[in-house]
Amino acid sequence: MSEYITKDDLRQFGLVMMNDFRKIIEDSKKDQNNKLTLEWLKSRVVRKLLDISAGSLQNLRVTGKIRFKKVLGSYYYNRVDIMNLFNEK
Repeated sequence: MSEYITKDDLRQFGLVMMNDFRKIIEDSKKDQNNKLTLEWLKSRVVRKLLDISAGSLQNLRVTGKIRFKKVLGSYYYNRVDIMNLFNEK
């Protein structure tokens, strides 16, 4: 039994591919817009940026003013939260 590919099959395949490409491009644009959201800074960098002590940084962490993650004993802080601190002042 032989199957033939028609022009309509190729046209439909092309439309599906174009939709997939559009979706990939839209997703990559969203990723670029969220790039800052995904950036995390080490404690040392944050203390230098804000010109604060380790205790002051701990206070910001404890009060929930900045998000953080602890990885293998080191703290990392969200860049967007740091930038928002600058905007508040």
